[in-house]
Amino acid sequence: MTTETPSSTATVTSPGRMPRIRGNDHAVLTPPPLGAWTPRLSVSVVIPAHRSQRTLDLTLAALAAQSYPAHLLEVIVADDGSEPPLRIPEIAPERTRIVRCDPDGWGAAWACNSAVRVAEGEIVHRLDSDVIPYRRHVEALMRWHHLADYLVVTGTLRFTEEDLPAPAEVHAAVAGDRAASLFDWAASRPHAWIEEQAAKTRDLRDAPIEAFKVHVGASASVPAWLYRAAGGMDPALPLGEDTEFGYRLAQQGAVFLRDVAAQAWHVGAHTMAHRGAEAKRHNWPLLAERVPALRWLRKHPRRHWLVPCVEVVVEVGDAPYEHVRATADAVLASTLPDVTVTLVGPWSALPGGRRSPLDDPWLDLRLVRYTYEHEPRVRLAESVPPDSAPAMFRLSCPPGWAVAPDTLRTLVADSNKHVWGVACLALAETPETVITARLERTAAVTRARHLRAPGEDLDDVIDQVFGVHWLDGESYGFTWRGDPA
Repeated sequence: MTTETPSSTATVTSPGRMPRIRGNDHAVLTPPPLGAWTPRLSVSVVIPAHRSQRTLDLTLAALAAQSYPAHLLEVIVADDGSEPPLRIPEIAPERTRIVRCDPDGWGAAWACNSAVRVAEGEIVHRLDSDVIPYRRHVEALMRWHHLADYLVVTGTLRFTEEDLPAPAEVHAAVAGDRAASLFDWAASRPHAWIEEQAAKTRDLRDAPIEAFKVHVGASASVPAWLYRAAGGMDPALPLGEDTEFGYRLAQQGAVFLRDVAAQAWHVGAHTMAHRGAEAKRHNWPLLAERVPALRWLRKHPRRHWLVPCVEVVVEVGDAPYEHVRATADAVLASTLPDVTVTLVGPWSALPGGRRSPLDDPWLDLRLVRYTYEHEPRVRLAESVPPDSAPAMFRLSCPPGWAVAPDTLRTLVADSNKHVWGVACLALAETPETVITARLERTAAVTRARHLRAPGEDLDDVIDQVFGVHWLDGESYGFTWRGDPA
């Protein structure tokens, strides 16, 4: 691999010329052979660590022998409250620093966010402090990021519980391309669940919706802009934070892949292998609240969830109160319980003070507010952002049109089955226009918005990366219910 000084540009290519990946089918990308290309992107290797000096020394020794150019690689160890504080060992990359995490929080997510706040790299590569990467580990991940700037790439781990070698031994083995000899290969184990998922989905190519589930924090790289756009990692999750973050990355349009050439040893006990049932018991309540894509965790027919599956947006405009109520009430009665309703209107313009209650020109808007201002699943807003992240879907529905109890459940199921990016549902036709409802997949909208060239129609890009489909609204249970109740 050549190591000439790169140009100052921070982008891979302009959005209009960026490869447009459909679903998660990353086969359109062809990475360069290892050692036969010129990197130009900088990477911050972020290592959350708590009282792990012994294994951290091995991780840093391996990073000091990486094939990726040293001037493009920095290492930030986020010391999550270790006593005594962690230190930089004798064998470490030249650009290594330690940041002490704010004591107001703790955990891997908190530590990662602390490191990313000061990171300078265009790519953030999270690496656990008990991982020993092979010589070309970072290079293998980074070559993908040079092809498209919305990829999340994971490494390939083997787990070993053998005695640990010395840092100098690790450094020499990695530098000499002999990292595989550090431990007994036959006695080690792969990440069986990830290998199984990869085998079932042609290495995630056939997992357009659920590829995020293989996002494991032990070694994963993501563009810094994407890390921040997704909101960073959630420190409320002491475990399972990588899966939840993977879900939010997906809602920002990310494509997920793993590189089998990005080999690494994971030293020590594997939590899921040794305490899997306990870990699931701990993680599932947290993930159920935050990851609507895990439908099997949301079996309760009535309860409220932190992150909805569908946000229904109704532009109130000058619609009569009865029309708005018909639409909102039908949504709230859906057999898909994890829905919210956003009613968009000029709420701040409602005048206060004395008025004639029955002759108030703002009466319909007031009645809508009276009806829903205390309903926890309804939000009154003056505008909405261009997508509904972290919700999976947004349904825009005109007031007066009501869904049947099973409409949203069926629409979501069909959208996931057929991997629709947008479903346009024809409701009625007038001489001037076709009245429609519109179901948007958040991941499709965010990816298309990122890739759209100036002046390009957004739906044209959505059609390329997921698909735009027209459906008959009546067949999905939409009916006109705008007459006074």
